[in-house]
Amino acid sequence: MSNSLKTGLEHSFTFKVPPSKTVAYLYPESREFQMMPEVLTTGFMVGFIEWTCIQVINPFIDWPNEQTVGIHVNLSHTAPTPPGMEITAHVVLREINGKRLLFDIVASDEEGEICRGTHERFIINAEKFNEKVRLKKQAGDA
Repeated sequence: MSNSLKTGLEHSFTFKVPPSKTVAYLYPESREFQMMPEVLTTGFMVGFIEWTCIQVINPFIDWPNEQTVGIHVNLSHTAPTPPGMEITAHVVLREINGKRLLFDIVASDEEGEICRGTHERFIINAEKFNEKVRLKKQAGDA
């Protein structure tokens, strides 16, 4: 982690919502999801928020040896966004506590705000993290 990583870092990212990011695609196995409206799903919105946070942080860490993982999400999803519309996330790094990073989040589509809240990420050593995952998978396979 670089010493230049400071609170107050800001980043905005815009993405055009394709049909593949709507509710039916989150769990294609779910009959209930297949019957839901064709709008951006909360799950994919969370992923978009994470993507935006990763973009602002990566220049300040030893990417790809260091990476960040999401550890907490506190987001509202207050308005639907149909495919074809653009969404924009604006993130601000509010707090750094060791390797824990807290972001303020606001997201909107072309009609207005669709999301507000916070997201926490944690800086990891990718090699060590992947080894833990490998061991966990190995234990589960036994």
